[in-house]
Amino acid sequence: MTTLPGADRASQRQLLVAGVGNIFLGDDGFGVHVAKRLASVDLPEWVHVADYGIRGMHLAYDLADRYDSAILVDAMPRGGAPGTVYVVEPEPADIPGSGTDPGRATEAAATMVSGPMLDAHGMQPDAVLHMLATLGAGEREVLVVGCEPARVSYGMELSAPVAAAIDDAVRVVLDLISGAAASDQHALVTKERTHVPGHPR
Repeated sequence: MTTLPGADRASQRQLLVAGVGNIFLGDDGFGVHVAKRLASVDLPEWVHVADYGIRGMHLAYDLADRYDSAILVDAMPRGGAPGTVYVVEPEPADIPGSGTDPGRATEAAATMVSGPMLDAHGMQPDAVLHMLATLGAGEREVLVVGCEPARVSYGMELSAPVAAAIDDAVRVVLDLISGAAASDQHALVTKERTHVPGHPR
């Protein structure tokens, strides 16, 4: 069992590491596999790891109700080489309903009910962020640790480059947690980064 430095430190601020995705759609299940790997790590008591699968609404409500910050782990197509691991801080301007116009939040909620939350994946990080905005919890710190997929099609096997990226993604998440532990407020380091598995960071 791996122990992360500072694992015995207590705090009222709570961080959620959420593995998301559909394990029946190949590389889309990447986040779920990472969450399962992190389950064997002894983390600080203020860090909670959970496999949310495609339960996007559940994740949004949990984050709004119980957590101050979150690291979402998911497949993330950005045009890079398959297996590339990204750390991305979503921009508030990219989240419908997070601005000053209350009508945008209502519009975002309606879009989610009819769209992203009900598709085959069911819970893209942007859909979760939209929901947080409608719940009045848009101030939550959220980072996305994503992996460039090679294929998203029916089947439970990850492609070779994405399977190989699991260890790298675990290291990235632990790095982010360690950075938060070094802060009195457990703030996440939000600078966007790209990690190529097997290469120095």
